[in-house]
Amino acid sequence: MKKISILFLSLCTSIAAFSQNTAEAKSLLDEVSSKMGAYNNMFIGFSQTLTNEEAGIKEGDEPPIRGEITMQGEKYNLNYLGNNFIFDGANLYIVNHDEKEIAITEGNMDSDDGFIYPSKLLSFYKEGYNFEMGTIQTINGKKIQFVTLIPIDSNSEIVNVKLGIDAKTKHIYNLVQTGNNGSKTTFTINQFKKNQSLPSNFFNFDMEKYKSQNYTID
Repeated sequence: MKKISILFLSLCTSIAAFSQNTAEAKSLLDEVSSKMGAYNNMFIGFSQTLTNEEAGIKEGDEPPIRGEITMQGEKYNLNYLGNNFIFDGANLYIVNHDEKEIAITEGNMDSDDGFIYPSKLLSFYKEGYNFEMGTIQTINGKKIQFVTLIPIDSNSEIVNVKLGIDAKTKHIYNLVQTGNNGSKTTFTINQFKKNQSLPSNFFNFDMEKYKSQNYTID
């Protein structure tokens, strides 16, 4: 009976510690989302790298993909992979400059393809994940607190996401997403600006401008 009592007490202690860890991780994520979301607008310059040892893709084999995004509430203007993504709060306009084509869809980008888009940085964690506090690492002179997010859906294409948070500023520093195919995508914020003065039409799509340049609009 004594052994059973000790085992039960140990189990209860482990559950309590796990619950506290989860609550602490969730609280930190909420704090970061609330702080960064309170800015009138944000500019983020970022780099993205991909590794997949199973496929023979090692770190440094390919140059990082660079992009930039300006966000204001739900609206954003994103330059990524040679395309310009403009979301005006209702419609998403994807401008492919190489092909001179424009696709228009209703609503924002989603993550059904298993990829976490830069526009989702402050909100992706709110549904579908369990949380764990991770390690604290010093990167480029900054103390980065990692939070590990594990998809609740066992069939998810994502194994886990490690979100690095600057312990001083409570800003997102990087995001490391591991896929079930062995790939690891690292998204790092290299430049950050807040509360800039933006033109009133910054998040508007100029249909006539692209028509005059003979873009094909779907």
